[in-house]
Amino acid sequence: MLMRKVPGFVPASPWGLRLPQKFLFLLFLSGLVTLCFGALFLLPHSSRLKRLFLASRTQQPGLEVMAEVPGHLPSREREPPPNPAPAAPAPGGDGPSSPTGARRRKGWLRRTRPTRPREEATAARGNGAAALRPGEESVPFRFDFTAFQSRLRHPVLGTRVDESKEPQSRVRAKREKVKEMMRFAWQSYRRYAMGRNELRPLTKDGYEGSMFGGLSGATIIDSLDTLYLMELKEEFQEAKTWVEESFHLNVSGEASLFEVNIRYIGGLLSAYYLTGEEVFRIKAIKLGEKLLPAFNTPTGIPKGVVNFKSGSWGWATAGSSSILAEFGSLHLEFLHLTELSGNQVFAEKVSLPRQLSILCPRKQGFTSAITKFSETTGKNIRKVLRKIDKPFGLYPNFLSPVSGNWVQHHVSVGGLGDSFYEYLIKSWLMSAKTDMEAKNMYYEALEAIETYLLNVSPGGLTYIAEWRGGILDHKMGHLACFAGGMIALGAEDAKEEKRDHYRELAAQITRTCHESYARSDTKLGPEAFWFNSGREAVATQLSESYYILRPEVVESYMYLWRQTHDPIYREWGWDVVLALEKYCRTEAGFSGIQDVYSSSPNHDNKQQSFFLAETLKYLYLLFSEDDTLSLEDWVFNTEAHPLPVNHSDSSSQAWHRH
Repeated sequence: MLMRKVPGFVPASPWGLRLPQKFLFLLFLSGLVTLCFGALFLLPHSSRLKRLFLASRTQQPGLEVMAEVPGHLPSREREPPPNPAPAAPAPGGDGPSSPTGARRRKGWLRRTRPTRPREEATAARGNGAAALRPGEESVPFRFDFTAFQSRLRHPVLGTRVDESKEPQSRVRAKREKVKEMMRFAWQSYRRYAMGRNELRPLTKDGYEGSMFGGLSGATIIDSLDTLYLMELKEEFQEAKTWVEESFHLNVSGEASLFEVNIRYIGGLLSAYYLTGEEVFRIKAIKLGEKLLPAFNTPTGIPKGVVNFKSGSWGWATAGSSSILAEFGSLHLEFLHLTELSGNQVFAEKVSLPRQLSILCPRKQGFTSAITKFSETTGKNIRKVLRKIDKPFGLYPNFLSPVSGNWVQHHVSVGGLGDSFYEYLIKSWLMSAKTDMEAKNMYYEALEAIETYLLNVSPGGLTYIAEWRGGILDHKMGHLACFAGGMIALGAEDAKEEKRDHYRELAAQITRTCHESYARSDTKLGPEAFWFNSGREAVATQLSESYYILRPEVVESYMYLWRQTHDPIYREWGWDVVLALEKYCRTEAGFSGIQDVYSSSPNHDNKQQSFFLAETLKYLYLLFSEDDTLSLEDWVFNTEAHPLPVNHSDSSSQAWHRH
């Protein structure tokens, strides 16, 4: 403190203060410090300043482990590895017998007492989490896994048939061969690349890549449900143990929203629904929260890349467009995140507002105020897509998340567009055929595709071309070959006069994709094939002649088999098995090949995680009974992870009702 020097002033102390002045100054200073420090207790929980001074609470009597309270989604600096959960039930078993026991294994800590009003008002706002809305009640969420299991109409792994029947034994031998391929692929990965994202079989090491933002173990998460389905019990336990002990979410890279959603979120959700193991549910919800910042755009259309460290868009996407197949392939997983967490924020990002009061029913602590809030302020994918003008009813592949306008008029049912259409019909089916919005959008889009993209070659092959502002590219990508299965899946619910037509169309498109395999030297299909200059269903350049273990063709075989039971689809599927064994199997796993038109192709040194998640799963199901993962009970996300259909009873409506 500076004192003005005046004549005759004699300081009473080195500070220039007399005793009474010193007392008053110290009294004022202590009061100021007390006031400032006490104010820390009034700051929100998310305040960085408060975190500096106040230690986090430890578990006290009266606390219990349970799922996160809706609207209270804490942002963690670091995430400790979860405690090992009890062993998963044997594949085919009933899973946890007590829902209470299951939900106490692992989760966030929340007090059992009602939350104080001030605590209700300080909902987490970091990482895109929604604050509590007017009328919401802050209550623990319970998912009744036993009740869920009781609503399934078929055993998950199907009924057992009489193995003495000779026709069945031949099919069983083929199914066992696919199972052996899965075991070999997994064991090779475990030996040389355990914990890495994918295996490189030629160099016998692992590969991380950059699209998962630092997340590891993509092959493990992608393989969980396939291992369970094939009753590879020891291998499933290895995968589950890794998730419990080594799958950490405290990563800081830039990740693809689409790839993390379909592989990691989808894989964890399906593993939970198959086993009831809480570790999978909790990991799925926590990872889902890390994706929410991608939706913080003016339109609600998410950016394609999210930065896990900053919670913002990836720097590379600051001025870029969002891709139809990416932001259009979130609906299935995000509805299930809401189903398993009780937090409506996930569903709000993808669903129309009027659906949400039913999606989050009153008995779980939500009210119709959620719907009123969303109708006035909500932004979501469905809302944008329903309002935007579509050229000739077609959906272009690129959309600005800032303006909500199409960026260019390139339309494809293959790459960039594919799974958007798939998720429309599957949203309808997953809702137990109550999501009329999805149904209408699907059939309207399919009619436009038929009108403007569908062609028949001079040789009689039906294919779906690509559209560039009114000009057609007469080619079809391998990724578009899922369309045969998709159209078959949706044929039953079309207008009666169109059902047979769609069944025939599905068969014709699947036949065309088969021809792309049959016309190559390896009997495996190229990445893209053309219909011009007298050449049909073949690639015209080396850059499109590779095969990377893709599943779309065998996916359509599986759906067409289940719809028609025409043995040709099993014959074609077995041809693929033989080709994979001959050209893609190496000493240490399976690898893609660089040229399907070479009888001795070079390998690309990569065992894709989707080979274990999709290709081998669809082949196994092709040679299984129809009630194994029955289509009455399950839909497959675009990474072939099974998610359950909502078989709600009369007292529980947790999905779309109109």
